Amino acid sequence: MFEENNNNQNGFDNGFQPLDSNGFNGENQNPKFVQGSGPNDDGAYRYSWTPNGENNDTGSNFHVNPAPKPPKKNGATRVAALVLCCALVGGGAGLGGAALYDRLGGGSSDGTTIYQNTTQGTQVNVQQADGVKEMTLEEIYASYADSCVNVTCQVTVQQGWQQYTGTSSGSGFILSEDGYIVTNYHVIDGANAIKVTLNNGEEYDATLIGGEETNDVAVLKMDGISGLKPVVLGDSDSLVVGQQVSTIGNALGTLSFSQTSGHVSGVGRSVTMSDGTIINMIQTDCVINSGNSGGPLFDQYGRVVGITSAKYSNNGDTSSASIEGIGFAIPINDVIDMIQDFIQYGYVTGRPSMGITAVEVTEDYAKAFGWPSGVYVNAVNEGSCSETAGLKQGDIITKLGDTAVTTVAELNAAKNQFKAGESTTLEVYRSGETLTLNITFDEEKNNTQNSQTQQDPAPQQTTSMQDGYFDPWDYYFGH
Repeated sequence: MFEENNNNQNGFDNGFQPLDSNGFNGENQNPKFVQGSGPNDDGAYRYSWTPNGENNDTGSNFHVNPAPKPPKKNGATRVAALVLCCALVGGGAGLGGAALYDRLGGGSSDGTTIYQNTTQGTQVNVQQADGVKEMTLEEIYASYADSCVNVTCQVTVQQGWQQYTGTSSGSGFILSEDGYIVTNYHVIDGANAIKVTLNNGEEYDATLIGGEETNDVAVLKMDGISGLKPVVLGDSDSLVVGQQVSTIGNALGTLSFSQTSGHVSGVGRSVTMSDGTIINMIQTDCVINSGNSGGPLFDQYGRVVGITSAKYSNNGDTSSASIEGIGFAIPINDVIDMIQDFIQYGYVTGRPSMGITAVEVTEDYAKAFGWPSGVYVNAVNEGSCSETAGLKQGDIITKLGDTAVTTVAELNAAKNQFKAGESTTLEVYRSGETLTLNITFDEEKNNTQNSQTQQDPAPQQTTSMQDGYFDPWDYYFGH
């Protein structure tokens, strides 16, 4: 997955997802992309980013039946009557107002007096968040709008035999003076090219340094720039319900650097996104729209305590969601270690890898070949820990450690309970026998991708074992 809302939504919520239904915009014919960002009728949540920055809310159309036309009269007469009527109404109101003013003891009926109350312009202090002094919303915006960015992605969508190029957009924030940017992974998922726009309108190319979809976080690096103003990170664990928070983001992919404010409505929310991902979230009543994915959530001290990611929607298209006041952000404490790893290593250290590709055994194959439920191994990477453990192509993994597995998702979940370098057992079915193998996990060096990687079983391959992956002859006689 390459939200976010891309000004399209395709881009990089949550997005993180984008946030609208597949189709085309009749105006620009750019494809729309759906990426889980708002909940469906069943209460799912979707990433808050929109493709092509569209707002699909058309509003209500009112039709008024015209009144019967009166018979035509002399044009001069009608104009005179209209002028007279206006004069009477205006004059009557004027005389009444003047009489009232005179009765109250002021003014003269000789003229009209208009009063205007003027105030001096508001002076807003630009400050550095210190975690001690609370800042007004005006001060937060004045101090950190320049630390926020718009993220725009170019993506290619395959529809049947044809490919289409579109754009998507989301939000992000500056982490360092030399151009490291934090955003949601769903904002940039699948992007062929990424551009970052600053508050002053300057646009820069950006490179994906690292990211992963499970926690929906990504780090970008702007090319050829320095002297930027970074945000100050806060402590999301200290947030309490009722605390003031605010956001700055690329609302709808077109209303750049918009600020909204609200309060913390809940903490520790386990939110299931429309793509099935479960993420720990901060709930807020800040208005979060398509295109806000990846932007910062500020506390009252001006510190970033979360990454705006999703909103609640009552249908499958968050760009036209009617439910407001239920938004979500990823706690910054949950992803800061990953962000630091991405910057230093380009991947999250300590992640376990098995070095295989796999699919789950379907019910049809289980019946046809008398196999147990489990995960079929399509391929074993040369030199991987699975090869060292003795795992072979065609094996069916039924248990990892103490956890029985029947799907690729279950295998990945069981694997992720371990760290690189730790050991456990694999229970596999091979040619009618059940074997127990010992495995010591490798470290996944390149997890700047989604789960569709050679390092791990690929969930997208769980539909069948056809398309060249499974060869019954090889299964029974190849090893």
